[in-house]
Amino acid sequence: MKPVLFVSDSSMFIAMSTKLDRLDALLSRFALSAEMFHSGPLCGLTEFAPLPGVGQLHLVRRGAVVVMHEHYAARIDVPSLLFYPRPMAHRFVTEGQGADMACANVRFADNDRHPIALGLPSFVVLPLGQLSGCDAVLEVLFGEAFAPRCGSRQLVNRLFEVVLIYILRALIDGGRVEQGVLAGLADARLCRALVAMHEDIARPWSLPLLAQYAGQSRTQFANHFKRVVGITPGEYLTSHRMRVAQSLLREGRSLEQVAAAVGYSGQSAFSRAFIDTLGVAPSTWRRARPSAFPD
Repeated sequence: MKPVLFVSDSSMFIAMSTKLDRLDALLSRFALSAEMFHSGPLCGLTEFAPLPGVGQLHLVRRGAVVVMHEHYAARIDVPSLLFYPRPMAHRFVTEGQGADMACANVRFADNDRHPIALGLPSFVVLPLGQLSGCDAVLEVLFGEAFAPRCGSRQLVNRLFEVVLIYILRALIDGGRVEQGVLAGLADARLCRALVAMHEDIARPWSLPLLAQYAGQSRTQFANHFKRVVGITPGEYLTSHRMRVAQSLLREGRSLEQVAAAVGYSGQSAFSRAFIDTLGVAPSTWRRARPSAFPD
């Protein structure tokens, strides 16, 4: 995405030459995955214990379900999705013939630091009808999940991942996230600055330049960003760079390559930022995760 610059006598503002894709850069770098673990009727009382680093997505095709977890209890009697982005104990209660459901475990890469996972509420419930444009995907998913054929499990897993993207789109477009990066991406002004950072992380970003992307003064932008995202633009940029750096380190990139890729002039500056953010040197951090690298 290349910005188009317009210069006037009093100010410069930046307009995007194409419609923003608010999720592309994040999803390209920070993966998410889903794996179905149940399809068919769910009857009586079912307990779901929290699994480390694993969320869950439940799709209710038919039937009523009473959903219970800490500080929440509700009866769901229309086709709906129940999404737990992070580990959380919960239980479902059904009566009679139960409810037809397809359920999947959901994993965000680096779940404790995944920018999307961090920006999501602990629990999302949405009628399936509110996933605009997802009808055909859900029809195929349920068809394959309830009448499996050759390759159905892998197909259904991929379709669950597609549904996850529809959920993120619905949360952003509907303004359903109050704070964090997804709330920023839902904001008409802040999203332009956030997408620019995500797509060109190595650029020497400054507060004035980011404010220009948002079409605000520096003070307006800084205050608005912190109110919506929860941290300052500089703090967000550094934390995002360090998340990307961790991903690149796992891929086996050299410190020099990683430093350049995330916008630092040399290894020393990058190492200081890494230590300040994560409390450990990048080389030490990488040695503590040998399983992430091929032999």
